[in-house]
Amino acid sequence: MRIIAGPCQHESLGQSAEIARECKRVCDQYGIEYYFKASFDKANRSSMQGKRGVGMRATFDDFVALKETLGVKILTDFHSVFEIESFKGVDSWYNAIDVIQIPAFLCRQTDLVQAACRTDKIVNIKKGQFLAPWDMKGVLSKCEGAKEVWITERGTSFGYNNLVVDYTGLMYMLDNYEHPIVFDVTHSVQKPGGLGSSSGGNRNYVPGLARSGAAIGVRDFFLEVHPDPDVAPSDGPNMLRLENFEEVVRDIISYSYTRKV
Repeated sequence: MRIIAGPCQHESLGQSAEIARECKRVCDQYGIEYYFKASFDKANRSSMQGKRGVGMRATFDDFVALKETLGVKILTDFHSVFEIESFKGVDSWYNAIDVIQIPAFLCRQTDLVQAACRTDKIVNIKKGQFLAPWDMKGVLSKCEGAKEVWITERGTSFGYNNLVVDYTGLMYMLDNYEHPIVFDVTHSVQKPGGLGSSSGGNRNYVPGLARSGAAIGVRDFFLEVHPDPDVAPSDGPNMLRLENFEEVVRDIISYSYTRKV
C-alpha cells in the first residue's frame, strides 16, 4: 500500500516540511509507503486570479532540502517537455524527485508523456476527467521504456462543475491494467470552476470515498492535505485537514480488501 499526500501547491519549506513530517509519521506507523506531493506551478487555473505557485527553482531547491532532512520520496507534476528537460539539467533537482506526474488535462499529450517516460523516474498519469477507463490503453501505448507507470483516477466529469467517482471504472482498471491504480480521493470531490473564478468542492466526502475505494481493492491513494485548507491558495475546499489525515488512513486500512488475481 502507498499513499501520496501533500499540499496542492508548495508554499514554503517550513509548511511543506510540517506536512511531510506528519504524513510520513502516520504512514510509517501503519507500514505504508509514503510519497510527498506538492506542485511548483498550477498551470491550469480557473481564472487569472488563481495563484499558480512559487515556481520551479524555489520549489525544487526546497525539495532538495526536504529530501536531505526527512528522506521522503517526492512527486510533482510537469506541464511541458521544456520543464522536464530543465529539471533533468540540474543534478540536485533530478535526484530529489522520484515521481513525475502528468496532469489529467495533459494525459494525452504524446510528447509530454514520452519525455517523462524517457527519464528513470516513475511516471504517474492522472486519468483525464473526460476519459473512459478503457481509454487509458491508448495513453499507456505511449509509455514504452518507462521505469514504472501508475494510473490515477480523479473523478469523471458529470455535467457542469461536477465530478463523480465511477467505482465500476476503478474495478475495470484494477482488473485490466498491469499498473498500480491510484485513487485521488480529494480531487474527486472537487467542483471544477464551481466558485466562478476558482474551483469548489467538499472535503466532507473524502473519508467515505476513501473507505469505498479500499473496500473494492484499491491499495494506493492520493490525498491533498493542508494545515488550514481554507486559506490555501488552491484546492482548499477539497483538501483534507492535516489533523484528519491519520483518521482517514486508519479508515483505509480498516476497509482494505485484497482482490483475488
